[in-house]
Amino acid sequence: MPARTFPRWAILLIDMGICLAALTAAYQLRFNFHVPAHEVDLLLPVLPIYVLVRFLSFRIAGIHRGMVRYTNTDDAKRIFLTVLAGSAFIALLSVGRYFLYDHAYVLPFSILIIDSMGAMIGMIAARIAVKLLYLRSKGSGKNELRVLIYGAGEAGAITKRTLEREGSARYRVEAFVDDDPKKAGKRLEGAVVLSTAQLAARLSKGDIDQVIIAIMSPDPEARRRVVDACVHARVPVLRIPPVSDWINGQLSSGQLRQVRIEDLLGRPVILLDDARLRQRLAGKRVLVTGAAGSIGGELVHQLLGFGCEGLVLVDIAESPLYDLEMELATLRERFRVVIADVRDPVRMERIFAEHRPEMVFHAAAYKHVPLMEAQPREAVRTNIGGTRTVADLAAAYGVAEFVLVSTDKAVNPTNVMGASKRIAEMYVATLTMDPTIATRFVTTRFGNVLGSSGSVIPLFRRQIAAGGPVTVTHPEVTRFFMTIPEACRLVLEAAMMGQGGEIYVFDMGEPVRIADLAERMIRLSGFEPHIDIPISYSGLRPGEKLYEELLATQENTLPTHHPRILIGKVQSPGPGAAREIAALVENAVAGTPESIVSAMKRLVPEYRSQNSVYANLDAPSAAGNDREDPKNENWHDA
Repeated sequence: MPARTFPRWAILLIDMGICLAALTAAYQLRFNFHVPAHEVDLLLPVLPIYVLVRFLSFRIAGIHRGMVRYTNTDDAKRIFLTVLAGSAFIALLSVGRYFLYDHAYVLPFSILIIDSMGAMIGMIAARIAVKLLYLRSKGSGKNELRVLIYGAGEAGAITKRTLEREGSARYRVEAFVDDDPKKAGKRLEGAVVLSTAQLAARLSKGDIDQVIIAIMSPDPEARRRVVDACVHARVPVLRIPPVSDWINGQLSSGQLRQVRIEDLLGRPVILLDDARLRQRLAGKRVLVTGAAGSIGGELVHQLLGFGCEGLVLVDIAESPLYDLEMELATLRERFRVVIADVRDPVRMERIFAEHRPEMVFHAAAYKHVPLMEAQPREAVRTNIGGTRTVADLAAAYGVAEFVLVSTDKAVNPTNVMGASKRIAEMYVATLTMDPTIATRFVTTRFGNVLGSSGSVIPLFRRQIAAGGPVTVTHPEVTRFFMTIPEACRLVLEAAMMGQGGEIYVFDMGEPVRIADLAERMIRLSGFEPHIDIPISYSGLRPGEKLYEELLATQENTLPTHHPRILIGKVQSPGPGAAREIAALVENAVAGTPESIVSAMKRLVPEYRSQNSVYANLDAPSAAGNDREDPKNENWHDA
């Protein structure tokens, strides 16, 4: 039922009544509740002037047009300035009358000061009283939710006000929690501020229904501690969305979301020199392959943010590419959408000839390990052949910079997908070694991307929603994780800092045990692992290994100017590598899976199949081959 609106003329009359009451109180206070008769005789002739000034100032300022039940600090400020302006005008009239007419004041200055203060306080207090009554009436008969807000700043205060004015539930903010010890013990919006160290003890009382994270950019480690305390106490954790997602600049309780596991595993994105990136990218013609994928789509957003004008988005996936186009509809004049297959050299050459890109970000690839293990032909044609096609065209059309998006699975590969990406890296390296090619070729490697299509996290989320079981391949399997924005920042940095031939790897910290990840996701959903939601172990899939490698050690990497970005030391491809790779791609269509994998293992001696039908194809002398050992004389600093 919609709330009834109080007539504006009635609000104006009430405000005028408050002002007259304030004037009366001012005379009583000024004369200690014994107002002389001659003061009353002096007031009566000028009272119409007082009323007229207040009335006109209120009408001009429009303070009676506000919705009283939603009074906020802006309304209080408007009332303060309006009353002050009216009082200043009356003071000017008094000065004019005194010097120009009869040496008398319209109102004594002491009376005017007390009256102004009384009118301000009375009008603001009346509105606050109406707001409190309205909020109480909205919450009556509804279940009360007792809430703690993590973040005693502006976002936290906005969150508290939002909860109080929403009618979907009756919220009661018990306290704020903040990492700043200087705020502990203070009050914000009437609620006490606790230190983060006090959170566990407060939750242990068992009277908190929700914790809301209301910090725009919380420290990941502090956020993890808060969420862990809530999970231990079995209290649901919500978060506010970024300001950019607020509806018309306003936060609503309906926008509160559950904390995602991605929020807990992520780290602050790589801090780069945005001014330098903008200077290098602004106005550039850039081509992105795989633009509709997780990495490609985020790259497109960041490139547009840095001022790229002639952006060409290439992908063979029609529906995802259409979705991206609609998402960027307001910026349509700055990019072109092209449906094309990177394996088609004729189609790709037409694109290069038409758009003449100055930079290429090659993110198009097949990435799912079991699927590629079953279909090595497609892995070779896309991951190797597609890279070869785009890289050759970049060199032929004088592209200044070419960035290959690779993977940690290319390090000591145990599956077809990882080996295909390693061979793609090798082909790019052969072009770098050609002195006639001016294009700078660089490669980036990183681990699993949080929230990307087909990743383990969306799968776990669906399994939990279905009641389980959550399937993990092996109790000890671990993976490196990074956020999508973080991955794309690495790619952009590689483009800016690369001199040609480098393979950049990211120091991703400690790997995450997937079983622990599953347990945390179950607890975040309000369930207990192995009790409410079972976890089952399905065994490693074809080509998978227990852990991934990034070459992120002092022995096989070199530092860069950024502490989290390293240059990997990799083995140089032999003089005939380019011909062997070309033969592999050309024979992929007609060759058998076994012959294709055997050729890949000849190109990548460190490739050892695990849990795969191709394990018997390992050469008998493979044990003597050097894996990625920086002491080998064929190694170089990429």
